[in-house]
Amino acid sequence: MINTETVVITDEILKYISEIDEFKGKWSALGRLSPQRISALLRVATIESIASSTRIEGCRLTDTQVEALLQNLSAGSFLSRDEQEVAGYATVMETVFESYQCINITENVIKQFHRDLLQYSDKDTRHRGEYKKTSNSVEAFDTEGESLGIIFKTAAPFDTPRLMKELLDWYNEELKLAKMHPLLITAIFAVVFLEIHPFQDGNGRLSRILSTLMLLKFGYSYVPYSSMESIIEQNKDNYYLALRRSQQTIRTDTPDWQPWILFFLQSAHSQKNHLQMKLERERIFIAAMPELSLQIIEIIKSHGRCSVKNLSEVTGRSRNTIKHHLSRLVETEQIVKHGAGRGTWYSIV
Repeated sequence: MINTETVVITDEILKYISEIDEFKGKWSALGRLSPQRISALLRVATIESIASSTRIEGCRLTDTQVEALLQNLSAGSFLSRDEQEVAGYATVMETVFESYQCINITENVIKQFHRDLLQYSDKDTRHRGEYKKTSNSVEAFDTEGESLGIIFKTAAPFDTPRLMKELLDWYNEELKLAKMHPLLITAIFAVVFLEIHPFQDGNGRLSRILSTLMLLKFGYSYVPYSSMESIIEQNKDNYYLALRRSQQTIRTDTPDWQPWILFFLQSAHSQKNHLQMKLERERIFIAAMPELSLQIIEIIKSHGRCSVKNLSEVTGRSRNTIKHHLSRLVETEQIVKHGAGRGTWYSIV
């Protein structure tokens, strides 16, 4: 059984939880920011999350390359293993963001996520959506995608179905009891899932997807707008160290959850801080925005689409002045430019 009686709620843990929950309670950016700014935050965070989570597992694509790939997902043809992994991760993340409220975390759902995660991967056809049939171990990779060696051994294939059932039973029991804080439930689920390592491949990526799903279901609705995966990638050495320290003790009489819980909460806290700073910069930018720029945004909102000529006629300002403001608004992603030359027009989305 999963023994969480050894979890120690320190002052440091309480501080992280309280500050994260305070931000969760105050999250009202969707009401203050324009739809295009919310969309921009989501787009940037999604690219960072997909790129970082796949790079942690050895992918070599940059954020820019991932962004270009995501713009052509509908093509359905991916040349390299890295592209296949990114496409699969993006597909599952989209499902989570769009449908998290009606997704219950069950073994079947986890297997479906794994199947979708590896749907484009040629080498994973045999085992996607199915628990591992042979032993696997956790490997660490450097920034060049080269293996740094084995981190720790995982559950035997024979034990995996039983241990996964045990993990899901524990999770559902904690939901019923409502005694353990949701952030701790999410952290413990992730570390036990990775200790089991139930699938032949894709466990790390899937654990981060499941963590995002849990946080959304627990009401942390700001999560899609700031990437925890990028924070983990930046602290990859500490990530593996915390995992190893806790996972080596999970099946003992006195499991030590503290290393992983602290790392998880520190990462979630940094995720919150990054978004908080972005929102503060946004607030300052909007407050300092020239009156004409604000007027241009409102005109485009009311008309749906506008040209330089339209805006010049409505505002009574010269075309060169309008162009200057439009250029700045496009640069800061307040509006979107379409076309070129005399056929150029602008919209909010």
